[in-house]
Amino acid sequence: MTVTVSATLAVNEALEEKRRQGVRVLPLGFGEAGLPVHPVMRDQLSAGNGANAYGPVAGSTALREAAAGYWERRGLPTDPSMVIAGPGSKPLLYSLLLELGGDTAIAAPSWVSYAAQSRLVGCRPVMVPTATGQGGVPQPDLLHAAVTDARDQGRTVKAVVVTLPDNPTGTVASEETVRRLAEVARELDLVIISDEIYRDLVHPGDGEVRVHSPADFAPERTVISTGLSKNLALGGWRIGVLRLPDSEIGQRLRGGLLGVASEIWSSPAAPVQEAAAHAFTEPAELVDHIDRSRRLHGLVARGVADTFTAAGAEVPTPRAAFYLYPDFEPVRERLAAQHGITTGPELTGLLLDRFGMGVLPAVEFGESTDTLRMRVATSLLYGETEERRYAALSATDPLALPWISDHLERLSEVLDALLPDSPSGSVAAPAQVATSAV
Repeated sequence: MTVTVSATLAVNEALEEKRRQGVRVLPLGFGEAGLPVHPVMRDQLSAGNGANAYGPVAGSTALREAAAGYWERRGLPTDPSMVIAGPGSKPLLYSLLLELGGDTAIAAPSWVSYAAQSRLVGCRPVMVPTATGQGGVPQPDLLHAAVTDARDQGRTVKAVVVTLPDNPTGTVASEETVRRLAEVARELDLVIISDEIYRDLVHPGDGEVRVHSPADFAPERTVISTGLSKNLALGGWRIGVLRLPDSEIGQRLRGGLLGVASEIWSSPAAPVQEAAAHAFTEPAELVDHIDRSRRLHGLVARGVADTFTAAGAEVPTPRAAFYLYPDFEPVRERLAAQHGITTGPELTGLLLDRFGMGVLPAVEFGESTDTLRMRVATSLLYGETEERRYAALSATDPLALPWISDHLERLSEVLDALLPDSPSGSVAAPAQVATSAV
C-alpha cells in the first residue's frame, strides 16, 4: 500500500519551506515538546557513550526495573519482566498491532498514527467518536455498538486504543468514562492499548484533573505505552516502554513482541537506555523540571485557547500537554460567505497559504472532511533558542515574554483577518489573557 508522510511531520516541513521563503510563520502544527534537554539527562547520556554492545531485546534490566518503579508509584504494581523497551512509542505500537492482528477500534479524533499503523499491518480501523471533553477514549456505548456491528459483518476486532491524556484535544477523560470503557472491553474481549505518554503533563492549578488508566479497572487486558519524548522533551532520543498485563494475555503478547522486536530493532540504543533508566527513577531535579514544563504548557495552551474563543471558535478547555482543538462550526456561515470555505482542509489550507499558520484539520485525526475542527499545538511558541526556552520555563508570566507575546498578537491578527467582524470585536491582548490562564 502507498503510505504518505505523517500529517504532523508534513505540516512541519511545509512551515520550514515558508520560513525559507521569508514568510512569517505561526508554528502550531507539530507536536514537539519544545523544551531543552535537562543538564542531568545530557550528563547521563554522555556517561553511557561507551555502551556499544547489543543488549537484551526487551531492554536493559536497569531500564525495565526503573520503568516498573515509575508505574508502581502511580498505583500500578509492575513486574519488570512484563516491561518491553523499544526505539520510541511508534515502533512499539506498530509491533503490538502486528502481534495482535485483526482490526482495532480507535477514537475519533485521535493521534494520526493509530489509524495509519492499523492500515499498515493490513487491517481496517474502526473509528468511534469521543464525547466533548472526553478526548482519547471512544464513547463506551458507541464502542460496543461499533465492534458488535463490525463482527456481525465478519470482521475480527481485537483491540481498542485510548490516549490518556489526549492528543489532539488536550483533554482528559473522566474516571467514569474510562471505567465504562474497561467494562465494554472486558465484555467484548478486547485488548486495551492505553497510550499514556502525556500522563505527567496534566496542567497544575485549581481543580487539577487526575489521569485514570484503564489498567485501574481492567488490569488483565490493558497494555500501557509511555516514553520520554513529551514529559522530558526527548523525542529525538527515541526511547519508549510498554507495560504488559501480568496475565495470560500479557504473557502471550510478550513472546510475540520480543520476536518482532528481535527482527526489527534488536535492542534500543544502549546509551539512551542508560539515560532513560535514570529518568524513570524520577530524581527530584527532573520532577521539578517536569512540573515547570506542565505549568508552562498549561499557561500557553490556555492563552491560545482564549484567543481562539474570542474569535468565535468553541474550544474544549485544555487540561494537559500542549494541544487544543478549536471548532469553527459556530462561524461556518461567515467562513463560507467571506472565503468560500466549507471543509476543514480548506480552512487549514487557507491559514497556511495566506498567513503562514500551520495547523492540522480534523480529517487527519479520523473525523469527516467537512468538520471545521483543527488540532493546534502550542509548544513551539516557547522560543527558537535554548536560552529563550529556559526563560519561558522560569517566567512567572510566560505570556508576557516578547517572543510569546508576539506569537499571540500574530494569532490575533490572523484570526481578525480570517473573521474581521468577530463577535468580541477584538482579541484579548496577551497581558489580559494571562490573568485567566490555568
